[in-house]
Order: sequence, then structure tokens, then C-alpha cells
Amino acid sequence: MRRLARRVAALVVTLFVTLVLTAWLTARPGSPSLYPPAPGEETVTVRLVAGPWHSGLLLPRDTLARAAEEAGAGALLEVTGRFRAYPALEVGWGDAGFYRAVPTLQSLDWRLALRALFTPGGRPAVLHVVGVAAEPGAAFPEAEIVTLQLSQAGFRRLAAALAQSFTRRDGHPVVLGPGLYGPSLFYEAQGRFGLLHVCNHWSAGLLNEAGLPVTPLLDTLPRGLALDLAWRARPHAP
Repeated sequence: MRRLARRVAALVVTLFVTLVLTAWLTARPGSPSLYPPAPGEETVTVRLVAGPWHSGLLLPRDTLARAAEEAGAGALLEVTGRFRAYPALEVGWGDAGFYRAVPTLQSLDWRLALRALFTPGGRPAVLHVVGVAAEPGAAFPEAEIVTLQLSQAGFRRLAAALAQSFTRRDGHPVVLGPGLYGPSLFYEAQGRFGLLHVCNHWSAGLLNEAGLPVTPLLDTLPRGLALDLAWRARPHAP
């Protein structure tokens, strides 16, 4: 029994060291020229909305529209125009089949989840865009919300990366139909969804474009992404 206990303990230590080393080796540095913003610099407020299994970004619509116009990102500008009645947009990315079929944790279908995570080569992705008029806490009462102040240049980088996430046909974003809740739509998206690139990695990737350091291994789950930002990016209070 003692020998077995020693072997189990050695295995646990080995797994822990392996995870820590993998997290360190795959961590993405931030861009000090973009984040944090310089003292006195005008900033843009962006929020991570982290639910039980999914995360998205809550972005100011007017500022996003200006960034899209300045960059000549016609598809993103069309999306912001479609939701012009709302001061903010919540944007998320995920597996086309799972995301559209599982609006809540209670409706989780493990067959869909496993297929989404383990299909060789990944699966097609979609973007979910929601017009948000209420305060973040009221709009997403069950989510963990992380508030971040981005530099203007960092937000433009984030907007450019978001624009590239939309599939375009003849220059227009491809609408797939109504979204899951509120005034929302699904759009066809670039990228492939799989175990090594889930929705939380996509959210982290956009924030990394804005200059924030991220740790993909931690970011696999929404709670891990929120902890990663709290640890490495020092978010502001909501």
C-alpha cells in the first residue's frame, strides 16, 4: 500500500509539473505599448462575460463602428449598423452545431459536446451577436463579468481581429438566422472549433490582440480565463 501511495503521489506531482510547464510554455505575452493604457490616456471599456461553459466579449457599439469604419472593415461595419439601436454588443464564437443547439447549461447534449471537441480537424464555427441595452450585471445576472480598460490602439487591434472572424460573401457577413436570446443573430465565422481552440480561446485571442497577456491552457474554461485575466491583466472593478 505504501508503494502504491508513493506511485500515486509521484504521478500527481508529475501531472502537476507537466501542466504548469505547459501553461508557461504556451503563455502569450502582452504588448506593453498597448496594455495597460498610459496614465491619462483615453480608454475603451470592454467586458468579458463568462458563463458556465461559454464566454463572450461585451463591446461598445459606437466605438466598434468607428474602428470598423476607420479600418475599412465593411462586414463588421454592417453588423454594427444592424444593431445600431443598442449601445453595446455581446459577441461570442463557437461550434456551429453545439452553439446553436445548446442555449443553456440545462439543455447540454453531451453527444454534441463531444463531437464538437473531438472531431478531427475541427468543426465549422459561428459568431453570435447580441444587442445589449441593459447594464452588464442586469443583462447577464448569472455570468462572471471582468471589466477591462483598453487603449484606443489596443481596441482598434481587437476590432480588426473581430472583423476577420466574420465569413464574407461579396463583402457582406453571412447571416445564419436568429440567435439564442434577446435581439441576436448567428453569423458564419472563420476558424475551426475543437478541443485546442474553443470559444474561450477565441475570446482570449481577441484580448491578446489588444495587448493583454493570456495563458491558453488556463483559458480553456470560462472561469480559467477570468482567473487568467485577474492574475496577469489586473482588470478594473465593474
